[in-house]
Amino acid sequence: MKQAARLFKSLADETRLRILALLLAEKKLCVCDLMAALELPQSTVSRHLAQLKNAGWVDDRREGVWVYYSLAPSDIPARGELQAFLARYLATEPVALADRERLAGFGQGNRCA
Repeated sequence: MKQAARLFKSLADETRLRILALLLAEKKLCVCDLMAALELPQSTVSRHLAQLKNAGWVDDRREGVWVYYSLAPSDIPARGELQAFLARYLATEPVALADRERLAGFGQGNRCA
């Protein structure tokens, strides 16, 4: 039950939902990509990524000097079902669509250099 509570609690924030929406659409992003799309400072994005990572939603992987985030694989059926629901719901959410448009407009990966 604690694991389910942690999963749901991690979704109770607009910024974390926006991050998940971007990762569902793009599969892999660095903090600078997320900062540009969300128009938020690095400290805010990193704090929310840490919460998503602690809840089991995201993994990180270092590539050179950059750390990339992606959705974590799960053996928890409930999380897989939640992820599928979020993918459907957030794909048409106006704020999430605007975030994806901003990300595309900035050119993924060019903000980190």
